[in-house]
Amino acid sequence: MRADRLVSLVLLLRQRGRLSAATLARELEVSTRTVLRDIEALSAAGVPVHAERGRHGGFALLPGFRTELTGLNHDEALALLVAGSRRGARAFGLGSALASAMRKVVDALPESYRATAAGAVQRLLIDPETDLLSRRLVADEAPEAVVAEVRRAVFAGHKLRIHYAAVHQTPKWRTVDPIGLVTVREQGYLLAMRAGVDRTYRLSRILAAEELPEPAQRPDRVDLDRAWQERSTQFRTGGEQVTVLVRMNPARREDLVGTALAVRAEETDADGLLRLEVTFQDPRHAEWALWQLATNAEALGPQWLRTSLRNRAAAVAARYGVPS
Repeated sequence: MRADRLVSLVLLLRQRGRLSAATLARELEVSTRTVLRDIEALSAAGVPVHAERGRHGGFALLPGFRTELTGLNHDEALALLVAGSRRGARAFGLGSALASAMRKVVDALPESYRATAAGAVQRLLIDPETDLLSRRLVADEAPEAVVAEVRRAVFAGHKLRIHYAAVHQTPKWRTVDPIGLVTVREQGYLLAMRAGVDRTYRLSRILAAEELPEPAQRPDRVDLDRAWQERSTQFRTGGEQVTVLVRMNPARREDLVGTALAVRAEETDADGLLRLEVTFQDPRHAEWALWQLATNAEALGPQWLRTSLRNRAAAVAARYGVPS
């Protein structure tokens, strides 16, 4: 255990330069006294750690010192960095062990890859509902060669030219500034900007991709969690969200809520029935959800939905009416 901690201490000093005892203690999740004892042990073992006194002092390694670690290629290291980043680092109570492993992974990379890999993690987001142990970064139907080209542009910070097949549209070439990659329920998405406007593209609909040499016009740092929250609902719904006032049997509540985007203003009326304001992704989704519940639910509004459901019921009744 202590040997692993000593390696982690050396890697922290190599990657981040001079650090105070308090900072090292916080990173390694030990006491300051333990850090000081570890520094003494490293010095005794011949590791060139020296103390710098003063207000901005701390501990540092002599320039040029490097630990010997097993090397990894760029994609292998990136895969481990993704698995150990954000929520993954807290999985199964192994947060500190994963953090230590990530430092070793970054240090093991060739110098030319190290900065790219360390910065790449902030450009990837794995949805919390995705099982990291059984699912890939992107959906299977996304062509591997296309995804690789998109990924290179995202990590390199270059503009990207994509041949994109939007729904019900002829595929077109467009040039975008890639922001990051997101995977949600086995679907991969590219978050990008086009002419300064936020855009979200499904990877499986990108027919071809070409990384361009020009630098992308994008922020140096990005909070993908926040960016995805802001874009995802509008992207999935196409901006056609529908809010419906429903009166229903409480026993069927989960059947309705389970398919909705959001539920608000929930209350029970004098007859023991639930009244809900439910948001669906589009008119077709709203009609389908209410139709599944038959007489266990009634759409009180909007009027177009009531009319649509009534006409649908009338058509079914006519089809199955008693023959004359």
